[in-house]
Amino acid sequence: MIGTLLQRGPKLNNVICKILGARSMSGMTKYLVEEDNFAFLRDLGLQRVNNGVYNGEWVAGTAGKVQSIDPASGRVIAEVATGSEQDLERCLTAGVAAYQEWKKIPAPLRGDVIRQIGDELRKYREPLGKLVALEMGKILPEGVGEVQEFVDICDYAVGLSRMFGGAIFPSERPQHTILEKWNPLGLVGVISAFNFPCAVFGWNAAIALTVGNTVLWKGAPSTSLVSVATTKIVTDVIKRNKLPPIVTLCQGGEDVGKRMVSDERIRLMSFTGSTAVGRTVGIEMQRRFGRCLLELGGNNALIINEDAPQEMALDAAFFGCIGTAGQRCTTTRRLIIHAKLYDSFIAKLVKRYASLLKRVGHPLDSATLYGPVHNQQAVDNYLQTVQEAVALGGKVECGGKVIDRAGFFVEPTIISNLPHDAPVVKRETFAPIVYVFKASNLQEAISWNNEVDQGLSSSLFTNNIQSAFEWLGESGSDCGIVNINTSPSGAEIGGAFGGEKHTGGGRESGSDAWKQYARRSTITVNHSTDLPLAQGIVFE
Repeated sequence: MIGTLLQRGPKLNNVICKILGARSMSGMTKYLVEEDNFAFLRDLGLQRVNNGVYNGEWVAGTAGKVQSIDPASGRVIAEVATGSEQDLERCLTAGVAAYQEWKKIPAPLRGDVIRQIGDELRKYREPLGKLVALEMGKILPEGVGEVQEFVDICDYAVGLSRMFGGAIFPSERPQHTILEKWNPLGLVGVISAFNFPCAVFGWNAAIALTVGNTVLWKGAPSTSLVSVATTKIVTDVIKRNKLPPIVTLCQGGEDVGKRMVSDERIRLMSFTGSTAVGRTVGIEMQRRFGRCLLELGGNNALIINEDAPQEMALDAAFFGCIGTAGQRCTTTRRLIIHAKLYDSFIAKLVKRYASLLKRVGHPLDSATLYGPVHNQQAVDNYLQTVQEAVALGGKVECGGKVIDRAGFFVEPTIISNLPHDAPVVKRETFAPIVYVFKASNLQEAISWNNEVDQGLSSSLFTNNIQSAFEWLGESGSDCGIVNINTSPSGAEIGGAFGGEKHTGGGRESGSDAWKQYARRSTITVNHSTDLPLAQGIVFE
């Protein structure tokens, strides 16, 4: 009977789980961590109840336990004892004290510690990637790929440790030299989101540690197991090197996040999340003259020009719209297609979507190409958005419904027939919904790309060099990421990642993003025996 009921949808499944509690369901224990099929969780040091606070030692947080849920089944994976403001205080104290030692270590030696962290992550790439897939809901290749991003940024940081530095500028005064030096800030706070529960911490931590900062992390509550497991890997390396806790963790709720933002001991706050919360973070950090690095919403467009390589564009649109079940900040949310290509392109994309439904499944199943959204709230937001779009005149080309199976699965959805500036279009919905529009020329398409508040990622498909450089220029895309003939979704660690406008303006990862984690000193050295003033001023 129960086995039959479990096929009727996620809400009923969750109710049954609560009723049965710790009792067996069809031979299954309550916690996945205890089952043989999920032995990789124990390989990561996880157990039934896990300490969610690390301040140099692992301790149980005092704010209560949070259950981690598998979004593909609604079942409990394990629990985490989360931290309170009192637990956070101990992490803050430990992080500030550790900075006093860590900043004095030569940068190349700091880089060697980061190298060891990267090597350790390589050892755990598969089990940690499985945990990312299980707890967040992204398919296994994406989960493993996310851990690889952390490995890659560690490799990048090793090289950075021997390269970052200032400059020497010519002085107008004789026997004077102007230098520029970059020094660490102190304790850096990182608040990461559920959709990239491992990589975002890695982007920040690897760079922040390399330039001499210490790091305090609060991951999303719903992906607390990834935060705990990742921190275990990182801090094991730190302990082997007999270092103080240069990385601390306090998995907690909104009170912990607010305290991190308001505490002046945190010199830089890196926040990844919604624009609404990011606005509050930015205001508070500015109030106390702290620094903030904001990675907020995206409402990304893919433009298909009249001369686009169509099969490439189709591949890019397919992954860009449905990868991670539409829960990337770089997910393609708007397709702007030249009028001459519109009908045929939409027909081909709808056909691709239909075939995708055959590959829906659990993220850990190798045959799965499309997994669940993260939780019931995501399902509700999806349904409300589809309903609003239809009420405004939108046509559902495909999708639009909840998939009738255990877990939080919704159909990937294409919606047409809306104005390009409809309110529902201009608002980011973190779900696999893409709106399609018919543009008459590139200039019109660019104006539609730029009219939304967010400015994260964008892409143009074209074989015309004039169109390409128009897209890249001052009258082109106003986003932080501007691609040509590749998807807006995802990025490599070598370039700075981030966006403009309501996306927050922050930059993480490569290029010179390291400068956000350091303070600049301009130094003038007089190596003469006189004291001339600048601009030829004589003061006698």
